[in-house]
Amino acid sequence: MATTTLHQTIKPIEVGILGGTGMVGQHFIRFLDGHPWFRLTWLGASDRSAGKKLRDAVPWRLDGEMPASAARITVSESRPAGAPRLVFSAMDASVATAIERSFAEAGHIVVSNSRNHRMEPDVPLIVPEINPGHLSLIHSQRETRGWSGMIVTNPNCSTVVLAMALAPLMQFGIVRVIAATLQAVSGAGYPGVASMDILANVVPFISGEEEKMQQETQKILGAVLNGEASPLPARVSAHCHRVAVADGHTVSASVELSSKPSHEEVRRALAAYQGVPQQRNLPSAPPQPVVCMSEPDRPQPRRDASRGNGMSVFVGRLRECPVLDWKFVACGHNTIRGAAGAAVLNAELMLSEGFLD
Repeated sequence: MATTTLHQTIKPIEVGILGGTGMVGQHFIRFLDGHPWFRLTWLGASDRSAGKKLRDAVPWRLDGEMPASAARITVSESRPAGAPRLVFSAMDASVATAIERSFAEAGHIVVSNSRNHRMEPDVPLIVPEINPGHLSLIHSQRETRGWSGMIVTNPNCSTVVLAMALAPLMQFGIVRVIAATLQAVSGAGYPGVASMDILANVVPFISGEEEKMQQETQKILGAVLNGEASPLPARVSAHCHRVAVADGHTVSASVELSSKPSHEEVRRALAAYQGVPQQRNLPSAPPQPVVCMSEPDRPQPRRDASRGNGMSVFVGRLRECPVLDWKFVACGHNTIRGAAGAAVLNAELMLSEGFLD
């Protein structure tokens, strides 16, 4: 369907949020407020919150006030019965596997921010600008598992920043990547990291984060072969750190490229990068998904992460690397492009591809 026709004819689709009372769930609520294609009508959470209006179930932890339309929703148990067909999952990893699968088995479309299914070979791990073709895994997923529904995932909040910065460089042949992160405390949820641990400090460990960055980046930048995801053969090494920043993950990366492009060739590739979401003008797609910066001290999370509605990744300090070929700094909003916004953009892509018909 042509983009203009899609925008003109679509009627808002009712959607729900699994884990709708948690911090990530609240980011989904705020990002979906006023969305032109999706209307939030259902929230699933634990038995403690079920039966209560959202406004009475949990305090609002984000800036501003709880959206009025969401505040009136009565929270349900996280069970498929009564939920809309399309649900976004913000479930905690400790419970997400069984709950998400029960929804997919019951015919629901689960667009998940949880890590549990990301690395399964028949589950799409999508960044819409990079690998929209990986949605084809849905067909083998449903055939193999016998589901009438499906599960589609978005990557870890630090992975998406690195993957977006690397995607324009795929044309030059990525051989090796070494990346170090400076990750905001909001990525740890609520109550997150104790203040005495993070104030005036750097914590050089985030459980499972380095493995996720390495493996997820390879899957996103890889191919689909014989109905399964085949990872990019490049080697990726990550070092992850928690820092006293509220929002916005920063990644410093060095990359080896097989075709040895010049500085100007790399800069042009970053600045010109766009994908299917921009071509189709999807509602949550930033006009420029990768913003190439020339200032010597940018990007910075406080000054850049929220720009572009939090959906752009900013890349700067592009310079030669004496060990590999090129090095740069990338920054993106971890709870928007790295969580709620990423999942909503995935659902917009799926709608434009006909998977929500």
